[in-house]
Amino acid sequence: MHTRHTPGFGVARVMLAPGEAVQSATETMLASSFGVVESAPARGGRKTGRTVFTAPSGGGWVDLAPSGPGDVYPLELTGGTGWSVHREAVLARPGSVRHDPAWAPLQQLFGSDSGFLEHYSGTGPLVLTTPGPVDSFTLSPREVVTVRPEYVLAYPDTLQVRLRAVDPSGPQSLRTGEGLVLDFAGPGTVLVQARSRRVPKG
Repeated sequence: MHTRHTPGFGVARVMLAPGEAVQSATETMLASSFGVVESAPARGGRKTGRTVFTAPSGGGWVDLAPSGPGDVYPLELTGGTGWSVHREAVLARPGSVRHDPAWAPLQQLFGSDSGFLEHYSGTGPLVLTTPGPVDSFTLSPREVVTVRPEYVLAYPDTLQVRLRAVDPSGPQSLRTGEGLVLDFAGPGTVLVQARSRRVPKG
């Protein structure tokens, strides 16, 4: 995979082997090599809102661009460790990367609610989009850092994570992360974005 126009207006070019596919939202496809086929997968009889781009017998490529300004970041999954990712951050994923909606640690973190994180595992580049440049905190064992949810991009399974309220009496949302913070304990690396996803009020 190649990126260009980063970090302000990133575009990701996903290279596809013959018959290989990548999944993304339809509106993110800027261009593709000739012969790439688009199909809309369905789940339970309903369309998912995602599109699968499949290369022809000679292979090909797809250029994907986020809807707004910001960076694109290829997170390379090696198969040994899964990653939790902000649910608004995923631009594209190959078929070799799995979305794990029933991953137990996130269910324990959010309970029965749908939270602001999703879990992915497998191998290959999970292409992420961010409204600002990507930064990171590399934590040694037992070292702890606190991050607001709107700045979290991704973190590996090696980290210990606690979700807590900034003010227990204030408004909170598991869906958006409003009023909450995440405490991360090492070892591991937390990927963050240098700009918030949340639109400032007023």
